[in-house]
Amino acid sequence: MDFSYSPQEEGFRTDLRAWLADALPPGWGETVFEPEDEDERAMFRLAWEKKLHAGGWSGINWPVEYGGRGATLVERAIFAEEMARVGAPEGLNIIGHNLAGSTILRHGTEAQKQYFLPRILSSEDVWCQGFSEPNAGSDLASVRTRAERRGDTFIVNGQKIWTSFAQYSQWCFALVRTDPDAPKHKGLSFLLIDMKSPGISIRPLRQISGECEFNETFFDDVEVPVDNIVGDINDGWRIAMTTLAYERGPEDALGRQIRFSQELEKLIDTVAATPRGDAMLIEDPIVRQKLARSVTEVEVMRLNAVRTFSKYLNGDDRGPDASVIKLYWSHAAQNMYEAAMDILGPTAPIAAPDPLSAGGGRFQLSYLQSKAFTIYSGSSEIQRNIIGERMLGLPR
Repeated sequence: MDFSYSPQEEGFRTDLRAWLADALPPGWGETVFEPEDEDERAMFRLAWEKKLHAGGWSGINWPVEYGGRGATLVERAIFAEEMARVGAPEGLNIIGHNLAGSTILRHGTEAQKQYFLPRILSSEDVWCQGFSEPNAGSDLASVRTRAERRGDTFIVNGQKIWTSFAQYSQWCFALVRTDPDAPKHKGLSFLLIDMKSPGISIRPLRQISGECEFNETFFDDVEVPVDNIVGDINDGWRIAMTTLAYERGPEDALGRQIRFSQELEKLIDTVAATPRGDAMLIEDPIVRQKLARSVTEVEVMRLNAVRTFSKYLNGDDRGPDASVIKLYWSHAAQNMYEAAMDILGPTAPIAAPDPLSAGGGRFQLSYLQSKAFTIYSGSSEIQRNIIGERMLGLPR
């Protein structure tokens, strides 16, 4: 693998760093942070995405004719790295940018590309994902939400769950069953659904953190034009696998690794400043062993993402390598936050703004959030099945 960048790529990085230095609020990440109120934070993130778009930093490697920058895949990875380096706000429309847009770009009709892609990049349309259902999570092909064709319209009935940001979304891409008599993987279609359509209702799901990022979404005789299908009728499983490959892919994994590395540095700084008895906590050999394990795992996380990314650049299609990335980073991150809770002891579970909270309470919240890492975007059990069957050739 060649870890060096071309002069063009380094120029891209320099330009992006200069823009970020000017665009981020003064004191960002030190004295200025995202709003604490959930709705205010969502609007803050949406405004940031629109600022990126206005500055020409949206759709980095998307074609220019659809509103993108027309840059290379390597520059897309550099973008993820630099955004992580400065701790830039996450976007509200990440599902639109990373999943809906990428899937439409690959499988959509020309009319769908012309209409949806510029609106995704400008964040005029925020998107949510309609995959999981109460009885179809890891076994995604068991979805029961029905779409019955009547002329030029599908009539959709059913329920989706864990719909991130549905309350802010204008559009949803959904996996629905269009042929109940076909084998479960064969009777599915991939629909684009206007969230303003009559018959859609949203119910928030409060998380352990107290926030309501997730929702239940109900469809009651919702009309969807046939033109809003991506790919062919009953070919939705293939389209959905493309979407999941983008969700688990290496471009954002490179940025994710930087974020985890920064978290680990903060943990090490916190441990180094924490007394225990007559010495500092970091002098404990067991503590140092736990930290060393996380340092190693985060570095392997980076190398694994680079390895897979290199394969993509050499023409390999997105496939089971994405499952290796997802499986590894999710467990490595859980190990890191579990180590933080073990090392910091009785003060670790105390949440901010309590003055006794360790590290400002950041590790307590991250520990709670990390429990979902091995479930969302495909559980670890599913990733192991994919790796075993498609990479190792093991029987089903």
